[in-house]
Formats: sequence, C-alpha cells, structure tokens
Amino acid sequence: MPVHNVRFKQVDVFTSTPFKGNPLAVVFDADTLDSAQMQTIARWTNLSETTFLLQPDHPAADYRVRIFTPGGELPFAGHPTLGTAHALLESGYQPKRAGKLIQQCGVGLVELEELEHPAAPAPAGTSRAWAFAAPPARVAPLGEDRYEALATALRSSAIDFSAPPCAVDNGAPWLIVRVDSARSCLALEPDALALAELAHSVDTHGIAVYGPHEPDGPATFEIRCLMAGGGFGTGEDPVTGSANAALAGLLQLQHRCPGARYTARQGTVLGRAGEVSVHYDDARGKIWIGGPTVTIVDGTCRLA
Repeated sequence: MPVHNVRFKQVDVFTSTPFKGNPLAVVFDADTLDSAQMQTIARWTNLSETTFLLQPDHPAADYRVRIFTPGGELPFAGHPTLGTAHALLESGYQPKRAGKLIQQCGVGLVELEELEHPAAPAPAGTSRAWAFAAPPARVAPLGEDRYEALATALRSSAIDFSAPPCAVDNGAPWLIVRVDSARSCLALEPDALALAELAHSVDTHGIAVYGPHEPDGPATFEIRCLMAGGGFGTGEDPVTGSANAALAGLLQLQHRCPGARYTARQGTVLGRAGEVSVHYDDARGKIWIGGPTVTIVDGTCRLA
C-alpha cells in the first residue's frame, strides 16, 4: 500500500475534562485498510481500543466502525461508540437525522442520540454529550458453587449476593457483581490471578463491580472494571460503556433500577473522573448510556 495520510483523532470519553476519561484513537477513511493493518495500528496505539471509520453498507447507517484492542477485534464496545461519534461529528459530518446517529458495527446497528439531560453541563467550547442505546444482551447467572471463588478473587466479604452475580454479554462480556457500598467497591484489592481464572471460566473480559453511593454522594453508583487479560488488557479499565450498559440492563432484569435516570462514577482509583449517565426510556423500550467526550489530539496519521 502506498504511503498516504488519513485523518486521526485521539479523544477522551466519558469526561469533559482532558485526561480524566478513557482515551480512544479514531482513524478516518479506513476503507482501504484490511484487518491485519487495522490490528497493527491498534497494537501501535496501545490504547484499550482503536476504531476505524468506514463507509456503511446498510442504508440506515450513518457510518460503519470496526473496533480493535491491541489483541483483537470487538463486535461492540461502549466508549469507542461514543468517542467515534464525537470524532465524526466534530469533523463536520451532518447526521441523516438531526440529533441522531446510526452506527453499523459487529453487533449490527446501534442508535445514538444527543443527551437531553447530561450529568453536567458541557463546558464552553465543547460539544453536547451523546448516548447510545444499549444493545441486547445475553445474561447467565453465576453458579452458586462459584461464589467462594468470586469472594477469593475479589478478596472481599462485601459482595451482595442478594443481587446474584451474572455474566452479561452485549458484544463485550462482563461478570457483573454488586457490593454493599461504593466505599467497598473503591477498597477492593483483587487477586489478579484468581480473578483472571474466574473470568475466563465464564468467558468474560473481566469483572465489573459496582456499589451504591450514599444519597448525597457524587453519583448513584461507583463502578470498577477489573480486566482479565486474554487479549483485552489487564489491570483496570478507566471508564467502560459496555459494562455500564450491561449493569443497567441487569438492574432492570433484577428489578433494582434506582429510578428512570441514574449516574455512575468510574475510574476514581486511577485518578480519572468518569461521568456516565443512564436513562431508562420505557416508552421506546431502550436504555441509553451517555456521557461527554473531549478531543485531545487532532491531525493525521501516516499509513504505509
């Protein structure tokens, strides 16, 4: 392939403050790239995800996106969905329908809309926050015979088993676990090896742990996404759209929704300040997961 330049942005998702969210690389005009080339670029950026914008082949879609981690391709991921939409709109793209976008990706078509009630007003000079409709998910309760292994992996006695832990797969599989409080969530110091073994045994990327804040707290829930490796990274993910979508759906299934709208904070122990908004749109049967995005790097990427 001859050397040429394409548009490139690096954005920070689920935050309006630079360097406080989850970074994403976006490569524009990627139709000439094959899967191996995309994987090479994603491995080079070394971010949790890199997305590639392509022309859609579905008539309803505004654009098509492929999402890569340094280790493989994902059919869907939340912060890449919001970050890619932000980058595309900032580049001057005009949606087919004002205030709405349709993303084509590995799980099919994903709807996005401008947030009507963002968690915080957008600072001057930044765009409005957007939200995506949570994709359908498969839910499988964790067997009670694995509860002891879960407590061992998290090194915690604060797990709230009255809300059974469940593996939830909406294109990015997570084991969702509730603990008794945000304080307990923030205090977790998991056993990385035991966590990876448990997560792999139920075929998930990792364990998403959440706990409720006090009524006057900074958000409704604190959430932490503890990665299990296997090509999807290790350690902790700063702010995770797919896990928040999985949690929102599970809360609805378990009849534990805290209201029509709630907020989640993520990334606290990493020095981030992730802002996630959730809206149960019962009239349309959708769950909207949203938050702000800010551009950090804007330029071109040299491809060869």
